[in-house]
Amino acid sequence: MTSIRARFAPSPTGYLHVGNARAAVLNWLFCRQAGGDFILRIDDTDLERSKPEYTAAIERDLTWLGIDWGRQEYQSQRFDRYGEAVERLKAAGRLYPCYETGEELEVKRKIQRAQGKPPVYDRAALALSADDIARLEAEGRRPHWRFKLDRSQPVRFDDLIRGPQEIDPNSVSDPILIRADGSYLYTLPSVVDDIEFAITHIMRGEDHVTNSGVQVQIFEALGAQAPAFAHFSLLTAKEGQAFSKRAGGTGSLAGLRDAGIEPMALMSFLARLGSADPIEPFIDPDELARTFDFARFGKAPAKVDLDELDTLNHKVVRRLPFAAVRHRPELAGVDAELFAAAQPNLDTLADLAEWRAIVDGPVTPEIAPEDADYLAEAAGMLPPAPLDGDSWGAWTKALKDASGRKGKQLFMPLRKALTGQGHGPDMGALLPLIGRDKALARLAGETA
Repeated sequence: MTSIRARFAPSPTGYLHVGNARAAVLNWLFCRQAGGDFILRIDDTDLERSKPEYTAAIERDLTWLGIDWGRQEYQSQRFDRYGEAVERLKAAGRLYPCYETGEELEVKRKIQRAQGKPPVYDRAALALSADDIARLEAEGRRPHWRFKLDRSQPVRFDDLIRGPQEIDPNSVSDPILIRADGSYLYTLPSVVDDIEFAITHIMRGEDHVTNSGVQVQIFEALGAQAPAFAHFSLLTAKEGQAFSKRAGGTGSLAGLRDAGIEPMALMSFLARLGSADPIEPFIDPDELARTFDFARFGKAPAKVDLDELDTLNHKVVRRLPFAAVRHRPELAGVDAELFAAAQPNLDTLADLAEWRAIVDGPVTPEIAPEDADYLAEAAGMLPPAPLDGDSWGAWTKALKDASGRKGKQLFMPLRKALTGQGHGPDMGALLPLIGRDKALARLAGETA
């Protein structure tokens, strides 16, 4: 049985955002579930725009997200392999030079549209004679190179999400594989790498369906069988428009991380977008991988609601085991007891800093004048040290019996005096952490 092998192939010309992170998550989970190999391929053939700092940021973002890879490749180190493929395609008559300028091609397309025809390249370059080519090159023109599609029959493949697909090569221009300056477009290097790295599955956005049909022919022209394909729906914003990686400035992984989004919250979110399965909070990637199934994905656009991501994040934060996060910088100075006390009220781990400051002090008590006598009575009835998990219950019961107060009148003045806040974690857990001495001082209105 052939081992599953997939890849994530970002270009290091910018930072990862939600859209391409989703492609990484889906490919990785598919491999994880099947026990296959996941490859990180850096598509850095654009030598001018590709930057080492972007590559480093991609690696950092993927690692933060919890995605690991067994192999990493760089297209910039493989130009010799692409050159060999070019020569094979030329020898087979499948790659031909074209000399039209961009402006000339646009004029052709406008004429075709005006005639009600699809703007498909007319293959005029195939009719050029040796003298024509010599004249054009004497003018200083340099060719771009197109792959000659076989237009004798449709290209068919079964998509893991979209089902049977049929691409009519007559409706598609022969794709440009090499620009006039000699640089490669995405298509050829990707096919060469997928062949040589033995990629079994290509999983990407639905905007690549036609491109996949083209690439099937390039695979075959190079003597290889195309991998299986899965084209997932594109992301849209909550209102229905295309989801921009810059939408609200919140689309980048770095931005989401800085906003306190947990990696497993984002992975859980992205894994279920566009599927029939509900978005649920997972804290174990293997458990999430076990539920992964492309058969559950649909063709409808996947709507991104970042408010829903926030809600999911709250649920993940409140399920995280202390042992899994104790090394995180947000937990500096936070022990297991404080974490357990604060966790049910956390929206992000960064919120722990507030509760650590409240426990450690100093805190300025919030005391209404009408509650001063009640708090003095409460101070006199505070249980002896050391306070423990039963102290709050015993204390408030005694106060209720003595004062006749109940509900908010009983509890809220105590909370505001002890924490300076009108909300927060269970006081039964917080009181022992504050300690008796600080509690007495705060009940007396002192900053402690």
